[in-house]
Amino acid sequence: MLHKRVASLRRIALIGLAGALAVSMSACASQRGSGQGGGDTLVFGAAGAPKNFDPIFNDDGESFRPIRQMYETLIQYKPGTAELEPALATSWTPSADAKTWTFTIRQGVKFHDGTPLDAAAVCFNFDRWYNMKGAAAQSQMIYYGDVFEGFAKNEGDTNGSPLYKSCEAKDDHTAVLNLNKAKGALPDAFGLTSLSISSPAALKQYNADTVTQSGDSFSYSAYATDHPTGTGPYKFGGYDKSNNTITLVRNEDYWGTKAKTAKLIFKIIGDENARKQELAAGTIDGYDFPSPADYNSLKSAGDQVLIRPAFNILYLGINQKNNPKLTDVRVRQAIEYAINKSQLVKNKLPEGAYPQDQFLPKNVPGHTDAVAKFDYDPNKAKQLLADAGASDLSLNFYVPTEVTRPYMPNPVDLAAAITDDLKAVGIKVNVVQEPWNGGYKDDVQKTGKQDLHLLGWTGDYADAGNFIGTFFGRPKGEFGFNDPQIFTALSTADAQTTADAKKSAYEAASVLISQYVPAVPLASPPPAIVVGKNVHGLVPSPLTDERFNTVSKG
Repeated sequence: MLHKRVASLRRIALIGLAGALAVSMSACASQRGSGQGGGDTLVFGAAGAPKNFDPIFNDDGESFRPIRQMYETLIQYKPGTAELEPALATSWTPSADAKTWTFTIRQGVKFHDGTPLDAAAVCFNFDRWYNMKGAAAQSQMIYYGDVFEGFAKNEGDTNGSPLYKSCEAKDDHTAVLNLNKAKGALPDAFGLTSLSISSPAALKQYNADTVTQSGDSFSYSAYATDHPTGTGPYKFGGYDKSNNTITLVRNEDYWGTKAKTAKLIFKIIGDENARKQELAAGTIDGYDFPSPADYNSLKSAGDQVLIRPAFNILYLGINQKNNPKLTDVRVRQAIEYAINKSQLVKNKLPEGAYPQDQFLPKNVPGHTDAVAKFDYDPNKAKQLLADAGASDLSLNFYVPTEVTRPYMPNPVDLAAAITDDLKAVGIKVNVVQEPWNGGYKDDVQKTGKQDLHLLGWTGDYADAGNFIGTFFGRPKGEFGFNDPQIFTALSTADAQTTADAKKSAYEAASVLISQYVPAVPLASPPPAIVVGKNVHGLVPSPLTDERFNTVSKG
């Protein structure tokens, strides 16, 4: 998810670990997965701090992980899949033109503050999002902007015409959503964590819409920081920044399967090796995105390495803004010919990864064998560079550090292999390393300082628009190109309301994109999540959409 692109990572010191690791290996093994607080508390090692706890103002995985346990959406993704199933809505029905959606709201559900969920509460949330005021607040509503395209009054970077028209509560349990046009991403996008339903009473009590900006920093309301109020199986118990822990407590009034642990603690540990050591020491019960190099040692120690289906794309971005030679498609083709994707997958990515020739995973409709292919051919790359007068090509290659992403387990190692391939065809490469949250994202996605960059995406739902529409649906600073033919093809595909028409339209768009080469698709690797041997019931999700209420210890 962009969410998943801009995940917040913070490096912290691991206090007292040396003493814990001084015990014998057998003692460590006996402690593995015991966690802090015994069998009624689950402790999970988080890679970074959350931005806040208001779903609508978030777009990163580290914020979404605790939010998913506290909130629910109208529709959710069936555990372990990208398929849809009922959540706060027991059914959803589109009109013939797909411009009206009727939701039957689940009865007997209460928010954590005791107020009831009803159709009016659902409409309150949709109206809140649509009427959000201020450039600062709108700029933080990344997913809403992508799906609903505009606000009642656009005050920030969003300049589209709003998809949303109105929401009517026909009765307590019937909410009717009216749109200005059909949207192909629906109904799948209704399951986005950003579109979780909050308590209207709590939103009003804690001035939830107050967002202020100072430079690149944002401040949020008490609702977002201290009083998040959803309907989920866990309630907010506090965020202790002094010891980097987020505590959630079981919602005893939950309408569905009640949480199997009384407490769920997310312990923020910014270093991946430190997370592994804490699992060995028994101070956490699991963590996300273990290094593929550690899979065997973790399994040997008795831990469970749960592999998610590959539902992502790793790519080499090409920014055409700074170097005129990159505007020549032959140069961009040469860059793709130069990279040995098969070797990259074999040497640098986990088992189950596969090379990519397009920007959609194989299991997303719109993936097609008809795309233009530029298989590894360094001689062809050299010839194209010569034909384009670019044999002296010199590029600034931006690479992130202090980050582990589902599609990018070790960006520095991946970048080194790519750099060697590019140098082998005569391209001069200046590697610029920047911390993920220390300049990289802004330099690459906003200011566009780079010529090349390493990035990727994990899908939020099984719709091609969530991949190629997000990347190439409009001009973006990350790629620095403007091709109306591609934009039109993606807009046309997004407007299709039948599965067959949408699949065909996205296949056509995929072919156009492959011919234009706005970036180089590299691979789709399957990420893992690891838990101790005594942890049961965690279902790995291709969307990284794991729910912890089904998880027990013992």
